[in-house]
Amino acid sequence: MLELLACRLGRNDETPNIELAQKLCDSNNKKGIQEIANGLKAEEQAVANDCIKVLYEIGQRKPELIVDFVDDFITALSDKNNRIVWGSMTALTYIAQIKSEAIFNRLPEIIAAYKKGSVITVDNSISVFAQLCKANSDCQTKVFPILLDHLANCRAKEIPQHAERIAVCINSGNKEVFLKTLEARTSELSKSQNSRILKLKKCL
Repeated sequence: MLELLACRLGRNDETPNIELAQKLCDSNNKKGIQEIANGLKAEEQAVANDCIKVLYEIGQRKPELIVDFVDDFITALSDKNNRIVWGSMTALTYIAQIKSEAIFNRLPEIIAAYKKGSVITVDNSISVFAQLCKANSDCQTKVFPILLDHLANCRAKEIPQHAERIAVCINSGNKEVFLKTLEARTSELSKSQNSRILKLKKCL
């Protein structure tokens, strides 16, 4: 399967990787997916980069096909290659509900990646935290305060998008404190940003 990666085809675009992900999904080719997962450890950075792209594209389409690699994704969060880090966090967003216990058991590693990660890593870690909260009450007790703290302290321009990501785990028990946290930052938001927040509130 590695020969079908964009870098092996001499391509500089992601189309071959997306096509490969779709092909593996259509055929439920677990052996092929395992080969791609093994490619995360390739010495050639371009191969590893293409492999993580294929894996999270699979996760977006059929998350059940990548759940067995949850520990690989979490371990990869400490990789020196930022593409692998944010790609792995992206993959985790698609399997967080299915593998909530496995991810929760390694929560310190997720938090560490969130704290030092790039913008894309942080964006996706918010989704991972929200999915964990949605999955079960034990996760919510420990993880939801992280989300509230993030909303209270992140850059104003991030608030609408991150609030929307968090909204998937809002319920009758945490809705009030969520809205209060948003309300406390209303004055920092632009007119368009406040419009997004108002639209979100109507959906809760």
